[in-house]
Amino acid sequence: MVMDIDFNEYKLRCELHGHDDDVRGICVCNDKNIATSSRDRTIRVWSLDPSDKRKYTSEKILLGHTSFVGPLAWIPPTDEYPEGRLVSGSMDTFVFVWNLMNGENIQTLKGHQMQVTGVAIDNEDIVSSSVDQTLKRWRNGQLVESWDAHQSPIQAVIRLPSGELVSGSSDASLKLWKGKTSLQTLSGHTDTVRGLAVMPDLGFLSASHDGSIRLWALSGEVLLEMVGHTSLVYSVDAHSSGLIVSASEDRHAKIWKDGVCVQSLEHPGCVWDAKFLESGDIVTACSDGVVRVWTVRHDAIADQMEIDAYDSQISQYKLSRKKVGGLKLDELPGLDSLTSPGTSDGQTKVVREGDNGVAYAWNMKEQRWDKIGEVVDGPDGVADRPIHEGVQYDFVFDVDIGDGEPIRKLPYNRSDNPYDAADKWLLKENLPFAYRQQIVEFILQNSGQKDFNFNPSFRDPFTGANAYVPGQTSRTAATPAKPLYKHIPKRGVLVFDAAQYDGILKKMTEFNTTLRSDAVNNDKSLTELEVSRVRAIVNILKDTSHYHSTNFADMDIALLLKVLHAWPPAMMFPATDIVRMLVLHPHGASLLIKHVENNNDLLLDLIKKVTEDSALPANLLTTVRVLVNLFKNSSFHYWLQTHHSQILDAFSNRYSSPNKNLQLAYSTLLLNYAVLLIEKKDQEGQAQVLSAALQVAEEEAADVDSKFRSLVAIGSLMLEGLVKKIAIDFDVESIAKSAKASKEAKIAEVGADIDLVIRQ
Repeated sequence: MVMDIDFNEYKLRCELHGHDDDVRGICVCNDKNIATSSRDRTIRVWSLDPSDKRKYTSEKILLGHTSFVGPLAWIPPTDEYPEGRLVSGSMDTFVFVWNLMNGENIQTLKGHQMQVTGVAIDNEDIVSSSVDQTLKRWRNGQLVESWDAHQSPIQAVIRLPSGELVSGSSDASLKLWKGKTSLQTLSGHTDTVRGLAVMPDLGFLSASHDGSIRLWALSGEVLLEMVGHTSLVYSVDAHSSGLIVSASEDRHAKIWKDGVCVQSLEHPGCVWDAKFLESGDIVTACSDGVVRVWTVRHDAIADQMEIDAYDSQISQYKLSRKKVGGLKLDELPGLDSLTSPGTSDGQTKVVREGDNGVAYAWNMKEQRWDKIGEVVDGPDGVADRPIHEGVQYDFVFDVDIGDGEPIRKLPYNRSDNPYDAADKWLLKENLPFAYRQQIVEFILQNSGQKDFNFNPSFRDPFTGANAYVPGQTSRTAATPAKPLYKHIPKRGVLVFDAAQYDGILKKMTEFNTTLRSDAVNNDKSLTELEVSRVRAIVNILKDTSHYHSTNFADMDIALLLKVLHAWPPAMMFPATDIVRMLVLHPHGASLLIKHVENNNDLLLDLIKKVTEDSALPANLLTTVRVLVNLFKNSSFHYWLQTHHSQILDAFSNRYSSPNKNLQLAYSTLLLNYAVLLIEKKDQEGQAQVLSAALQVAEEEAADVDSKFRSLVAIGSLMLEGLVKKIAIDFDVESIAKSAKASKEAKIAEVGADIDLVIRQ
């Protein structure tokens, strides 16, 4: 139905409350139902309120995804599904199909290795896109096609009315597809293509992190470019009237007509998605967890009290975010700070007066603070100078001196002598002057004054070290200091090298006795000689001081393989635990690798056996620990890299296990993989590890140590790997922000590390 909508200003129609975290996606199912997805891992289906047609009520909550839910698509009703079906994609790598009649998950489509970013309906098929760089076609719950579509993560996919598919990627390109055949690659955006939409009768739209929206003809010609957002644009949608709506990180949903922005709908947070209803009303998804509907129809506008409440919410949000000179208004000192005298004539101080920041200058002659006027952020950049304790500086650095000490603020002006600044700061903070040269080098590096020289003949009276002396000739340049990270990048790998050998032998002997008395499994039991040999293996492993000179026989490895292959799954874990320690022994590892480099790969067989439907926690734990310990021996690095996808897929759901030991083992596996794949410069592998680590970092129930190791993996991959941009696309900033707010010191510290990497 085509409706001619004269543009009138949109106003709030209603708010939909229910989600506990960011609302990430919107799907308009019909003229009465809306579905929304959220970071809270749920999907909500909203229906028109029969008692008030302006509003919607939450009708169903769809539960099943184990990480945040993003893209949604609606399949219209059939005889079997009279209310239609809903398709959802998630960070958990799964695509779910839901029956909207009862809210049941009727299909789980498993095949993607990383986050699912888009879902589209193509006649009877479902097409999904993923960060794993593939597009997949599903039919009747089965994977029928999969192809590598881009060289970077795919962020969106849509089907055009003419039957072609369009994909958008982090490589800044779009591709037009007929089946698996690429018809055309469209270039023009300068950053990630995040959102796609059909533009009726004209072509299609793309939204990009470069801040623009483009309208493309099927020929690949750019018909319009719309620029107006001040940050990343996440989604775009079009209405049959010709109106376009876009959603952005800049907290606005913008409405466009004929390429011109005609209205901006301000929100109290990032706008993740925006969609038109058939009527022309607009639905928006916000990071404050609220869904909002906007309308131009006077009879549908919210009550004035609701509008006033929303306006007040926006005002409060803006006030809480308002900055004066780069500092939040509510962090400025009050008027009482003017009771302290200044330190130099003309020194400026900014204080809060009501809802404004007001600048004062110290009058040395009169010994008073003279009011200069209100500070307003402006294009000249003066107001962007940071403030520390009410005084503006060129820089205010965060300094982490380690040793468990808190982060400290170090103010500095380019005109300052860096040594004087360091001395004053160390005295103020009551820190030892042994830190002096390190602080000076930190100042020089981070203020861009890398060529600042000091005289090596001068002896510092505090430390005896060289220092800068004004007016003297300098011959040696200060060594630039790198940003100070506390926990990243991770160097070396972690292993699980402690074992309760007596308990292992006792359990293995107990299981062997059970097999001997079992008529069915008697032939799988070990002989007395074999049991004695197992004890000999353990004795060698116990004696770590002689690892360099002790050896195993081939029959020792064959014996352990016999147990792993033949014993029932419930009895395997003691033998797996012995293998865990065996791989840390140089000779044991050299014998074991022969069994993973042939066609009968011991380790892949073990992984398959322990991750079957009836997977036991003890088997999963010991097997993951075996894999973790393999990283210690470089002989296994090629195997680990080659099979990283199979390994991570096999254990992908273990991060949410209630078993904290298993959580920790899985996070350690991810951390070791991060170290290895950074060394190997394997971007595809790094991206998969990043995706898995982000899932752990977002898991509320994750053990502190597990979350910490996953965050270290994320930070290391961003700092020294090849996936910083991908991490930012994954909204890693919100994960860093959450970590920084943690009460656990090391979580907060690594969160600060990641935040610093983002800003470099």
